[in-house]
Amino acid sequence: MLDVFGKTSCIVYSPDILPGFEWSSRAQHDLRYYRHLFAFYYAVDEINQNPEILPNITLGFHITDSCTVGMISLCGAVIILSGQEDTVAGYSCHQQGQLAGVIGSFSSETSDAISKLTSVYRYPQISYGMMDQRFNNRIEFPFFYRTVPNVQSQNQGLIQFLNFFRWNWVGILTSNEEVDQRCAEELKREITRAGKCVAFMEMVPGIMIMSSEKLKKLKQIINMVKNSLVSVVILYSTDSLLVKEFCQYRTWHKINKVWIISAASSSLAAINAKNINSACIIFNRSLEFNIAKGEIPGFKEFLYSIHPSTFPELFFLKELWKQAFKCDPWSELSKCSGQERLSNLSHSEFDVDNFHFTYSLYISVQILAHALHHMYTAKTQTGKDQNLEFQPWQLNQYIKKVHFKTPDGQDVSFNDKGNVPTYYDITNLILLPDGSFRSVKIGSFNQSAPEGQQLFVNQSAILWNPHFNLTPPRSVCSENCGPGYRKILPPEKPICCFECVPCSEGEFSNASDAENCFNCPEDQWPSEKKDQCLPRVIEFLSYDDLLGAAVAFIAVLFSIITAIILGIFIKYRDTPVIKANNRDLSYILLTFLILSFLCPLLFIGRAGRVNCLLRQVSFGIIFGTAISSVLAKTITVLLAFKATKPNSKLSKWVGTRVSSYVVLLCSSGEIVICIAWLLISPPFPDYDTQSEKGKMILQCNEGSAIAFYSVIGYVGFLALLSFIVAFLARKLPDGFNEAQHITFSMLVFCSVWVSFIPAYLSTKGKYMVAVEIFAILASSAGLLGCIFLPKCYIIVLRPDLNTKGHLTGKKKI
Repeated sequence: MLDVFGKTSCIVYSPDILPGFEWSSRAQHDLRYYRHLFAFYYAVDEINQNPEILPNITLGFHITDSCTVGMISLCGAVIILSGQEDTVAGYSCHQQGQLAGVIGSFSSETSDAISKLTSVYRYPQISYGMMDQRFNNRIEFPFFYRTVPNVQSQNQGLIQFLNFFRWNWVGILTSNEEVDQRCAEELKREITRAGKCVAFMEMVPGIMIMSSEKLKKLKQIINMVKNSLVSVVILYSTDSLLVKEFCQYRTWHKINKVWIISAASSSLAAINAKNINSACIIFNRSLEFNIAKGEIPGFKEFLYSIHPSTFPELFFLKELWKQAFKCDPWSELSKCSGQERLSNLSHSEFDVDNFHFTYSLYISVQILAHALHHMYTAKTQTGKDQNLEFQPWQLNQYIKKVHFKTPDGQDVSFNDKGNVPTYYDITNLILLPDGSFRSVKIGSFNQSAPEGQQLFVNQSAILWNPHFNLTPPRSVCSENCGPGYRKILPPEKPICCFECVPCSEGEFSNASDAENCFNCPEDQWPSEKKDQCLPRVIEFLSYDDLLGAAVAFIAVLFSIITAIILGIFIKYRDTPVIKANNRDLSYILLTFLILSFLCPLLFIGRAGRVNCLLRQVSFGIIFGTAISSVLAKTITVLLAFKATKPNSKLSKWVGTRVSSYVVLLCSSGEIVICIAWLLISPPFPDYDTQSEKGKMILQCNEGSAIAFYSVIGYVGFLALLSFIVAFLARKLPDGFNEAQHITFSMLVFCSVWVSFIPAYLSTKGKYMVAVEIFAILASSAGLLGCIFLPKCYIIVLRPDLNTKGHLTGKKKI
């Protein structure tokens, strides 16, 4: 019990300083709990000697031992509240002073027991070691405060730490204590919510009292951890006892993992304890989350100055000296030399440089003192009694408003859940040559910092377990899916255990572990690795292509040949062969054949708006006029033969006007179709992105397929009509007859265009254009060869046959 005496009255300030200072059990194995006692005593003494805090008021204290048992801590709390050993429920028998609040405890069970009792009377309770998340419940624990972060903040820090190293496949080991299981389950849920996976979560049975069943269970857990693909295991507990138990079972030492030790579990004192540290090699180069280390000015010097002769009021020095120096300074048979000092103890036995929970305890006393000071100041300023009499609940409003800076610059205040700002040190445990461990700070976690700046890790300062080839080690169930792949989740497996499959044709992924692949923009195509989109190759039939150049050459060559033939016909226009076969129609036909041979040049090269408008329209009108001329020739031949018969009524139709009417009438039909096409749905430049992978084919979209096939169909109709008429006139006398030649030319023409339709529909891209050009050239060449080459043969090579008599079959005698 800690007593506080005022100038005119007394105040009793009674923290249950060590529910959590396990006097009879743990203190004899761990000297750090004595350090908690010294810190408490030092903080109270420091405040009493500070004239700026609580002037004329003296703090006192009362200490009880919880033995980490809820019932014992409850009995201690009842004694504190009543003020005497023989307690009277509901009565306070303090002879001087007044109870201000309770400091403690270190464990969940004792904190819960004390809080439920003290909250009845609305006394504040400040814990310096309890991190259990459930104490955030302000309805159940309205007067509970703590100077250590809660486990939820630690969970967030752990998750960010796992994210930093890209570990998504971890294991969790905890004790079989109820609070540890609850906290570990919460950590597992948080890890799962963060998109990571917990391969296993096991409760390690305590080995202090080991039954055969517990031993069997422990061996199963060890084998499971050893054989697991997990590289990272989180040792999660609210107590450092679990660390000790790990060190005492040597089979663990054969397991090479990255161990992450939670804040409450991490304790150099526990690992460096005698007869323990030699077995703790398992934790060499492990990583720890620690309560942020703090500086207590003058405390180290105070510890080194302590001796039973100078501090006889510190009753626990007797137990400390017995344990540390194996002597009793109060015994007549004492083996103490009188020179024993805490400075004689090794760093591993009594650490005076790393204050974590000790610092939290020191801050707890400071908080209560500052709250009391603010309340005292408020009362004196209003002229009220300076005895500082108050109801228990009145102090809570001042505790909530406490805000000051520690000597090392940290802000101390409480949020609405009674928690102080979250600070963690991340450390690396290093085994020293003398068998002890040293803790090296390699990072920190500050939850109050802006998002993205909360975690700091100095990777270069970390010493990793040499068992791992890669540093930092990897801990994943499945290796990352690289760009160009996507993840698929096999049935009944965790989300971290996935398979990688390549993106489908035409899709890409440019990030690791992509869940979906995406389509490239219209003008792009995935790279070979499918990890990015590249501009599509624009393809069209150009003069640079061998095919385009060859077609252009053939087109020009045939147009020149046709032009030569036209020149021959003009030169020999008065010869019987040319006169007999309708000279004017021959001129028209040859002129349009020249144009038809040149027409493919519109199909070669980059398609533009003008090109697309001219291509098919020019082709349709030119071929329509050419076939109309052939039809007119055929009709003229037929009429000429029929008109020679006696009394024939067709003689009046023989002449140039009929053939001109036929050409004009038949070609007008094609012109009307083309004009309607241009007005309703004209062709336009377009890109075909579907026909070939990775390419954009620049082509002319016909706009209306009906109009396109109507143009071709009309030309075919004229050709078929010409074929029928020529076929009927094929047996006319040879001298007056070119019907046979027209028949053959129409047969060639129709064969070409009938073959064109399936060929055109079965090809894509620039080859569609090439097919149409071939049809134009082949059909034009058929007309030229079948109709005009025989006449050129007679005109040029056999002029003896180019006579009227030969043509009429009447030779001179």
